Amino acid sequence: MKLLGIDTSGKVASVAVCDENTVIAQTTVVTKLTHSQIILPLCKEVLRLAETDLADIDRIAVADGPGSYTGLRIGISTVKGMAFALGTECVGVSTLEALAHNLAGYDGTICAVMSARQSLVYAAEFRSDKNGITRLTDDRIIEGEELAALLDGDIIFVGDYASEFVKKYGRDGFTVAPPHLRLQLASGVCSAAMKKAPQKPEEINARYLQPTKAEKDKQEEEKCS
Repeated sequence: MKLLGIDTSGKVASVAVCDENTVIAQTTVVTKLTHSQIILPLCKEVLRLAETDLADIDRIAVADGPGSYTGLRIGISTVKGMAFALGTECVGVSTLEALAHNLAGYDGTICAVMSARQSLVYAAEFRSDKNGITRLTDDRIIEGEELAALLDGDIIFVGDYASEFVKKYGRDGFTVAPPHLRLQLASGVCSAAMKKAPQKPEEINARYLQPTKAEKDKQEEEKCS
């Protein structure tokens, strides 16, 4: 199976073409351009590097959250458009699960942790061994201090808040993934998507884990009324 993976859930924009055994091509960039400006040119460039046409792609995968509200919408809309136009399989993948797949081959417990707002983080734990990545907890939004109190044993952290989390709450047994594997990678999206059931484009929706700004504003208005 040949997959095209897209991740626009955070600071980076990442696109990859992968099969079951190889990351054929991947580009990941931190840019001041919006994801909407860069994601389609990145797709075109990665497909060129992989010497692959969209028609040769069996499945398109996208990080569907948690993450940036705007970034998630851009990535998901891009994948939906491609899948509708081409009649290609598609699948949405948890951003936290995709981050854990960056560390495939590591033997131990992985905690994927991303900044949410104020003292809150998005987090999920996974077990990694020779059989692959196994989810231990659901994705959740939680206070950083509360998460630290729940964690036990040796753990490696991945995600945009990994380094900061270990600085604030670190203890013996807490380590941080190396920089080149710490942030979102589309190859992690592809890896996580390999064994998932395909979805219809209309079934892929962003999983924010917290209310959007519009929803928060509405809640505040209702409180004041």
